[in-house]
Amino acid sequence: MDFELSQDQRAIQEMARSFAAEELAPHAAAWDEHHVFPVETLRKAAGLGFAGIYVREDVGGTGLGRLDAAILFEELAAGCTSTAAFISIHNMVAWMIDTFGDEEQRRRWLPDLCAMQRLASYCLTEPGAGSDAASLRTTARPDGAGAYVLDGSKAFISGGGASDLYVVMCRTGGEGPGGISTVVVENGTEGLSFGKQEKKMGWHSQPTAVVSFADCRVPVANRLGQEGDGFKIAMRALDGGRINIAACSLGAARACLERTIAYAKERRQFGRAIAEFQNTQFQLADMATELEAARLMTWCAAAKLDAGAPDATVACAMAKRFATDVCFQIVDRALQLHGGYGYIADYGIERYLRDARVHRILEGTNEIMRVIIARRLLAD
Repeated sequence: MDFELSQDQRAIQEMARSFAAEELAPHAAAWDEHHVFPVETLRKAAGLGFAGIYVREDVGGTGLGRLDAAILFEELAAGCTSTAAFISIHNMVAWMIDTFGDEEQRRRWLPDLCAMQRLASYCLTEPGAGSDAASLRTTARPDGAGAYVLDGSKAFISGGGASDLYVVMCRTGGEGPGGISTVVVENGTEGLSFGKQEKKMGWHSQPTAVVSFADCRVPVANRLGQEGDGFKIAMRALDGGRINIAACSLGAARACLERTIAYAKERRQFGRAIAEFQNTQFQLADMATELEAARLMTWCAAAKLDAGAPDATVACAMAKRFATDVCFQIVDRALQLHGGYGYIADYGIERYLRDARVHRILEGTNEIMRVIIARRLLAD
């Protein structure tokens, strides 16, 4: 097993790191404070191929793999965790269309998505169907004239009200996962509306709102795959999403570790730098060790997903559970080592902590990750 990155992967890493340092990090605090959705910066990222990472090249995609994406998202998240996470969601939707859409759908939507001239949102969670996604209630009934009529609502939607395309999991059949289909709803469709922008703990550089459907007519031609395929499509998308959100946690933790090392060398107490105290050294050593373990687990799961390994889903769940928990703890320890300054916005640690906290909830809570893992362990 080769643990070294290829020359191409190192080039991707360096490009993403430079973009994060030049275009994300200098503005992240202002975006957070003023709740700015940096669309023009997103389009600059798209110009480097960051908006269609695993989309095929014939429609403007980059054609990379999941491990490449994990490397890239760690770098972007070190600059601005919230913005990197939105780019991840956009890529997840683009992958769904590229993988499950027909040629007309691919050519209609993907060129603009890969350029981020149009933005995309993933709509699975509902007010009454979060962890139990298979119980979703948004319905799509055929109108007999080549369209579905959607009714229902989706909660906590990143990009809600700002995105141009909404990939919606909705019920076209009976109860359970087999009755769910996936439909693309374009902004401006009659019957599509949005709730107020949510006031959140973090992720301030991306909008979040309820997305509602009331007699919302969508062409049957906007369905991805066959009727009843929606839950499988959604779950396959989440495998990759879990890798990406784990990688975003890596970026937040690494940025905080680097800041803490620099701070420990400069901050003096009792006549010497706090980096000279053994407790500080032990804390930093543990943080670096745990970060490396989380990175290796994330990369391993990404490699399994690229290879189509039979245990890829459980590997993604393990990586998401471990990396998001451990990296949040690293950020929290970084704040503690900064003392009172860690609680002050000027030092940036508290923003990373607020942005990283939600990673343990989205793309399936870490409790659901444990359910996925346990089911595999206990399977006959």
